Amino acid sequence: MNIADRIKTYAQLMRLDKPIGILLLLWPMLWGLWFAARGLPDWHILFVFVLGTVLMRSAGCVINDFADREIDLHVERTKNRPMATGHVSSKEALVLTAGLSLCAFMLILPLNQLTILLSVPALFLAGSYPFTKRFFAMPQAYLGIAFSFGIPMAFAAQMDSLPPLVGILMLANLFWVIAYDTAYAMVDKSDDLRIGIKTSAITFGQFDVLGVMGCHVCFVAIMAVIGQWQQMNLAYYAGLLIAAGLIAYQYTLIRSRERALCFRAFLHNNWVGMVVFVGIVLDFLIFQH
Repeated sequence: MNIADRIKTYAQLMRLDKPIGILLLLWPMLWGLWFAARGLPDWHILFVFVLGTVLMRSAGCVINDFADREIDLHVERTKNRPMATGHVSSKEALVLTAGLSLCAFMLILPLNQLTILLSVPALFLAGSYPFTKRFFAMPQAYLGIAFSFGIPMAFAAQMDSLPPLVGILMLANLFWVIAYDTAYAMVDKSDDLRIGIKTSAITFGQFDVLGVMGCHVCFVAIMAVIGQWQQMNLAYYAGLLIAAGLIAYQYTLIRSRERALCFRAFLHNNWVGMVVFVGIVLDFLIFQH
């Protein structure tokens, strides 16, 4: 394999050709940063966190494929991934993960001590998540914590403190992650049952659709409470209302449990995260300045 092919293979391993994971990791971090800065974030911090999100999601994808290298071959959706097909070795994957993580860590070194300290549990969660599918009945909840860690880090970088809002925002995001990643797990449900992998889609059983929608409702409800607490205005609630409408549409996709439609519902959550963020931005822009 020549250098160009090797780079292309590494990019596929990092899922740079499928940016949905970057976006789903990015939106909650941006919500947190905008709340922390009351609508005017430090642009250097914004740059660091956007680039750091890309690097850490890429590292997470590589370590995930390393952990699942014996499993992915047996799953329809993942059987052609670079490690499953043998195009990338375990050693290459581990070196790439370490390199990406190191680059992300170097990005935050100019920031304050609290942000640097929070990067340690963030790295641990990202690295350990792929292995939870062996023993934890709801690894999506573990992923939810990992995918929420951009929130406290954003507050730490912007404010050098962690106000109570951090925990509430993380809880809202936790429910959102469980919702969309359960829809994602519904795509592989039959394969995962056969192999013996644990997912929330399997744990919820016949109530998988109800579980997804219930978590979405909790997400929107907690975000509404945050709006009251932070004295947000019309633009914020308009964003939440549109998000609720998008979530209602997702119900029409997942209720049949068809693989392709469940996957489309998962991808559709990018728009949910985006409209919530746009609502936050516009609210601070129009009503609070």
